[in-house]
Amino acid sequence: MPDNKPKNQINIELGEDQVEGTYANLAMITHSHAEFIIDFIKMMPGMPKAKVKSRVILTPQHAKRLLRALKENINKYESMHGSIETPEGPEGLPPFHLGGPTAQA
Repeated sequence: MPDNKPKNQINIELGEDQVEGTYANLAMITHSHAEFIIDFIKMMPGMPKAKVKSRVILTPQHAKRLLRALKENINKYESMHGSIETPEGPEGLPPFHLGGPTAQA
């Protein structure tokens, strides 16, 4: 019987620790010549301190693939649910500067 599975199929396992996910409402992005570092942060209203909940380190090539995948998925989402509104001005920016390259949230 022929094998009908795609040749490049990857079997991905989602562990019990990851299934619930981690909430973050801010992402700080920095980079070097070899990697992009994305810190996912949870900020609470009225709290002067925020905590990094997860850090993801990517090669520049994978960061570009992530950007492409996010653009595609945002376009699909907006075609189904309408435009995602984002705040403009200071309220949309983090209230502090950590140094390094400018972060994007």
